[in-house]
Amino acid sequence: MSTERILIIGSNGQIGLELAESLRINYGSENVICSDVRQMEHQIMPFETLDVLDQNSLLAIVKKYNITQVYLLAALLSATAEKNPKFAWQLNMDGLFHVLDLAKEGLIKKVYWPSSIAVFGPSTPRLNTPQYTVMEPNTIYGISKQAGERYCEYYHQKYGVDVRSIRYPGLIGWKSAPGGGTTDYAVHIYHEALKQQSYNCFLSAETSLPMMYMPDAIRATIELMESPAEKVKIRSSYNVSGISFNPEEIAASIRKFIPNFTISYTPDFRQAIADSWPQSINDQEAREHWGWKPEFDLDAMTKVMLDNLGKQV
Repeated sequence: MSTERILIIGSNGQIGLELAESLRINYGSENVICSDVRQMEHQIMPFETLDVLDQNSLLAIVKKYNITQVYLLAALLSATAEKNPKFAWQLNMDGLFHVLDLAKEGLIKKVYWPSSIAVFGPSTPRLNTPQYTVMEPNTIYGISKQAGERYCEYYHQKYGVDVRSIRYPGLIGWKSAPGGGTTDYAVHIYHEALKQQSYNCFLSAETSLPMMYMPDAIRATIELMESPAEKVKIRSSYNVSGISFNPEEIAASIRKFIPNFTISYTPDFRQAIADSWPQSINDQEAREHWGWKPEFDLDAMTKVMLDNLGKQV
């Protein structure tokens, strides 16, 4: 019987749904409490309606369930955040403070908070971007994530908070809808390949970005959280790498399974965001410190995505 009691904040998002599923297998359904600002139609229980900006409600839930670990996933993502920068900053930062302060006070033992490749910027080396490098983000999402990384490390060094983090690349999965990110084209393209056998991409053909298939991302998250504390040597956020590709390459992969698939390009405001991010990531530290290693390449991911989305369509 697990002694851990886990709270996922933002559980109805793209990451949260699959993370909850895996954690419930590992720790038991009754020990994983999901929460979000609204309840879904077919909500898995136990569930609590929670706005992470409401500190008193967060504290009440932590006490009610004797929570030991918090996965803080609630955030406004890159493209959505650019449309509402002040609220994005408030949600992304105040939510983090509320959770870190509970850990500082000893009310929870361990915190997971996701960062992003958005912490990098136009001045960052774009190929094989290292763990430690120039970071000058030019989106509100990236600025909030960079600030969050600094605060995570500060709370660990100053107060001993056991906080852990991964800089996610673009995440691709079939179980939920994407949540407003610049890399979302790599999810939409599979849906449209099955529905229309064509896709109009909001990024240019040669825009290479780091990506990761969702099961790899979930596994990396849980492996990091379950690693002994002495192996977690970076408390800001770890680089992790999966697959890097551009829209033309993912289209070519889809054509191996849907030969008539076509793609066209109409870049929009998200192009400038993508152009400020790395094309590939060096994750040597994650591999050395806690044994990270991805399992999926582009064609393997494409096959699984099309197989599962095909059943839905």
